[in-house]
Amino acid sequence: MARYTGFEPRTVEFLAQLENNNNRAWFTENKQRYEEDVLDVALRFIISMQEPLAGIAPRFAAVPTRVGGSLMRVYRDTRFARDKRPYKTNVGIQFRHEQARDVHSPGYYVHLEPSRAFLGVGMWRPDPDSLRRIRERIVARPAEWQRIMSDATFRRHFELDGESLTRPPRGFDADHPCIEDIKRKSFIATRDLEVEACLKPQFQRVVESSFRSAEPLMRFLCQAVGVRF
Repeated sequence: MARYTGFEPRTVEFLAQLENNNNRAWFTENKQRYEEDVLDVALRFIISMQEPLAGIAPRFAAVPTRVGGSLMRVYRDTRFARDKRPYKTNVGIQFRHEQARDVHSPGYYVHLEPSRAFLGVGMWRPDPDSLRRIRERIVARPAEWQRIMSDATFRRHFELDGESLTRPPRGFDADHPCIEDIKRKSFIATRDLEVEACLKPQFQRVVESSFRSAEPLMRFLCQAVGVRF
């Protein structure tokens, strides 16, 4: 296997066609294409990320299995959703912490759809206890948090994303210097990419360098929720 890898034009082509034919009959007829053009390509990328991820964040895993691994399932849970389309029309890859099944912990994320691609790091909508722990750590270590947020390497790759409260959370000082970040509901940073960039072998290098730049944030979040980075 080549040192670096990316996705394939046929992957994006299949996802675009699935957007226009999001029904079980079409998917069943084209399932072999899905496995070859999407599933196998994504698993190859995950395998290629195993060694570099071990060097970047050794307690996060790249698991190349069809079910229960880093590749998120194509089937949507429509039981309680108004949107009853049965399939996701994107590739979602999450590199989770080794303790993710036991505690809410940070993760690394790769997202590809026909019209958008991005990378993500951090915690999206953490549970109330984890959210409180992160906020309390920011309160206790404001200088450390501000250094992370102002780090030039991190800012070149990522920016914080997600919704925030309109008012300070209960029990937190409205005049704290980091109050705008304390008000966040998620502690996730994203990097938008051109879809075409994901189709080049250099894409993996972009992923690696981006994930590496996020180490201070990921370390801070891990320490906040009580897991080792």
